[in-house]
Amino acid sequence: MFDIKKDIQAMTTFRRNPAKIMKHLKKTKKPLVITVNGKAEAVVQDAEAYQHLLDIAARVEKGEGIRQGLKDTKRGCTRPAREALEMFRRKSAIPR
Repeated sequence: MFDIKKDIQAMTTFRRNPAKIMKHLKKTKKPLVITVNGKAEAVVQDAEAYQHLLDIAARVEKGEGIRQGLKDTKRGCTRPAREALEMFRRKSAIPR
């Protein structure tokens, strides 16, 4: 859960005590919003937690690609691989 008192910090606070903030990030695995003049300007996150987000995004993208491919197949918006590759070869002027 996002804690407005701990998860939003001014840039000056971050600059004054980066070690303490990094320790907090590693402990909580939650991102920290950095503000400049009261406005959110950046998000800082522990590397392990960030990698976890990247892994989740990659899985979602793969699943979405598969879902769209199945939808295209149902709608008949596909062509045989040989035909598609031949079209690509011609458009790209790749000799046989």
